[in-house]
Amino acid sequence: MVTIKQMAEMLGVSTTTISNVIHGKTKEVSKETVKRVNELIEACEYVPNINARNLAQNKSKIIGLAIKPRQSKYKKTTKDIFINELTSDIEDYVRKNGYYMMLYISEDIYEIINSVSSWNVDGLILMGMSTDDCIMLKQKFKKPMVFIDSYFDNRVVDYVNVGLDDVGGCHDITKYLIENGHKKIAYIADNCEGCDKYRYLGFRNALIESKIMISDQNFILIQSERNKLGASLEDIFNASKHFTALVCASDYYAVLIMNYLMDKGVKIPEDISIVGFDDNIYAQIVRPHLSTVHQDISEKSKVAVEKLFKMIENESLSEKNTILPTTIVIRNSVKKIAGK
Repeated sequence: MVTIKQMAEMLGVSTTTISNVIHGKTKEVSKETVKRVNELIEACEYVPNINARNLAQNKSKIIGLAIKPRQSKYKKTTKDIFINELTSDIEDYVRKNGYYMMLYISEDIYEIINSVSSWNVDGLILMGMSTDDCIMLKQKFKKPMVFIDSYFDNRVVDYVNVGLDDVGGCHDITKYLIENGHKKIAYIADNCEGCDKYRYLGFRNALIESKIMISDQNFILIQSERNKLGASLEDIFNASKHFTALVCASDYYAVLIMNYLMDKGVKIPEDISIVGFDDNIYAQIVRPHLSTVHQDISEKSKVAVEKLFKMIENESLSEKNTILPTTIVIRNSVKKIAGK
């Protein structure tokens, strides 16, 4: 392959001139020279040695995205529509900044640390991390890190996170049900940790504010494992007979439950109202259309990437923990109970 030095000799210009044109620094290069250099680059099919350039700049130009799913979700992590959209948006923003993104998914925090360290990434975006994971990362990984949707206890006092008003969002959608006359409401999730825990707190707060009795029966756990899902949905069908509305921790579970109940002859929202959280494509294509909590995934991705690049460039952050707002989207899955 032709080198920059050889092209400079062929055109009778300096290697600096060739390098400037290759990297778009053409302010001090004549238009005619720029044209000649570009024509030669095309004719020689010259491809810049990015690795050599990055090595000279002491940068890999790689951003790592590491996801630590729970064991029950490991095999279908990238099939999750939220993860899929978030990953796609992060990659888009990373690429627009002239970097490359590498994705690593593992249930083992040791594997994650070893892999991203071997990549020599310039920065790291992380999802699904526990407090212990964060402590270990801070001990082992010394480059910029931004967490997404993370809730750590007081053992971690200094970290950068982009999250969501999970409490407020679930509070507002539950309040909407109450305003439509519903008092027998259940919350459905596959765990009570992280985001799902705080969404449950929002659900609980709305009931307490309205002086509605709440007990353990108001929380229904859905088993997401393939060999348990059928039985779990049957349990939800039986439990749903005691409620007039269900608040689901995600649109995915809301639509899954809607379809199962309708297959059982349950009419939605005539027999039971259902709402979700996320406002993804599922909410828009299911019938009836799903009322839900909207979050801006693209904005979440953008803010996370912007924070990371500021840290890479040693710029100060105006805030380390960004909580993005939510809004409720009213569609057709909620019935107004008569007399309310």
